[in-house]
Amino acid sequence: MMLNKEKNFVSAVIYIHNAEKRIERFLDMIIGVMEGNFEHSEIICVNDCSDDSSVDAIKKVSDQAKTTSISVINMSFFHGLELAMDAGMDLAIGDFVFEFDNTNLDFDQEMIMKIYRHSLTGYDIVSSSPNKKEKLSSRFFYKVFDRFAENSYDMTTESFRILSRRVINRISSMNKTIPYRKAIYAGSGLKTANLKYDVKVDGSNYVDAKERRYKSGLAVDSLLLFTDFGYRFSFWMTSLMMLISVFMILYTVIVYVIGHPIEGWTTTALFLSVAFLGLFGILTIIVKYLQIIVDMVFKRKHYNFESIEKLTK
Repeated sequence: MMLNKEKNFVSAVIYIHNAEKRIERFLDMIIGVMEGNFEHSEIICVNDCSDDSSVDAIKKVSDQAKTTSISVINMSFFHGLELAMDAGMDLAIGDFVFEFDNTNLDFDQEMIMKIYRHSLTGYDIVSSSPNKKEKLSSRFFYKVFDRFAENSYDMTTESFRILSRRVINRISSMNKTIPYRKAIYAGSGLKTANLKYDVKVDGSNYVDAKERRYKSGLAVDSLLLFTDFGYRFSFWMTSLMMLISVFMILYTVIVYVIGHPIEGWTTTALFLSVAFLGLFGILTIIVKYLQIIVDMVFKRKHYNFESIEKLTK
């Protein structure tokens, strides 16, 4: 029966990369929530070039779906979370769209409906985060990001979120090549909220080398694109080099006036080391900026998928 079920059409986009040990349980829960609470729903699984049996597990669980449409987007090669989720979001047609950045089931399923109902109170973006201490690397990244960002983003580690169609339409009008969705959402100007949940089980899960390298690169790109971290670094290194130069000039004059010049090989080597360190730091940032600009301007085709499989009607 459809009595008391939500009339809104909802989509769930799930990022999957080598998740064969988790996807069956996770997808089974998502199907239960969708069919138990919504008259019309769809689930889009984005397979980011998994080399395990993740797709077979998805097909196995999809047989349980009765009213929910389930599709799989098979990416042509490993794209990473951001571009892969872009592919899923472009296919989603729901009035509201859930984004699941991983298949780590460390929350109660009631949390999904909790953020949905919270969004109905006037929030276009509602995210959900584990109520536990963040990893040191994550704390450092968000602290640096917030410190050097022009606007106050106040971001944190998120497991999943819900977006209204209004925010999706607004984001789609922006440059899709910008790599960090959370910063785009936070800077969209629409009303956002974050709800915490108590971790049900140990939420740690294996992250392979591809994902680790991707996340490290994403962090660097995001700091350069959305903050003035690169400019500040260049500015302070340049200032430091200038101070050292002034000190060396004063030192040279004093030694000359006193009349006891000393061969300053150590001082010269130190100065050259610091100077070249700063110079190469500045050049590295400039090169990185140029690389990002080239990617944004000239790489028009943002993602490639091999196929789209419709598993249910």
